Amino acid sequence: MKKADIFEFYSRLAEANPAPETELAYGNDYQLLVAVVMSAQSTDVGVNKATRRLFEEVKTPAQMVALGEDGLKEHIKTIGLFNAKAKNVIALSEILERDHGGQVPADRDILESLPGVGRKTANVVMNTAFGAETFAVDTHIFRVGNRTGLAKGKTPLAVEKQLDKHTPAPFRIGAHHWLILQGRYTCKARTPECWRCPVVDLCAFSKKTETPAKLAAKTTSGGKS
Repeated sequence: MKKADIFEFYSRLAEANPAPETELAYGNDYQLLVAVVMSAQSTDVGVNKATRRLFEEVKTPAQMVALGEDGLKEHIKTIGLFNAKAKNVIALSEILERDHGGQVPADRDILESLPGVGRKTANVVMNTAFGAETFAVDTHIFRVGNRTGLAKGKTPLAVEKQLDKHTPAPFRIGAHHWLILQGRYTCKARTPECWRCPVVDLCAFSKKTETPAKLAAKTTSGGKS
């Protein structure tokens, strides 16, 4: 995608949603970290349901350690991989309490060293909690980047590097959220809703979808236009 088109791409997403935010519910940086760890292979909606009561009780790493692994499992047993997630959250909470004064460090390398925290999770926390210009490439962003031509790459890291290289200054902090929301609600995996996409004319995707009404009409007429 050309430089001018990239700027226009982000401009339109920003115009439609000037202040994009994560859809995970949290009250402080620590709860954000926990929520993002919980969100692996789970939906934000599912995580929010599981953490609603948990976050009323637990607001610090020390409180999480006191709750314990079994207590945490009771709160999050409705989400995928809850056993492993509970083990990791207790372990990272112990480290935060022991080595970082109970605070979430604003350092991606340190975050990545915590149990259950990979590069994507660290990038989300750095961006959302600390306003860092990081690009957390999940399945949505990976798809949007490749499908539209905004940032092509065979791996999440390759897409991240392309986004870092080509995303212009006014949009670097919000890019992560805009692209996730674009992939989640418009540029969907199986059937992208191209007919209502604000950047459809800038997109490289060749098999653009039509409105449901047009598709229904074609089906009724046997595919004749």
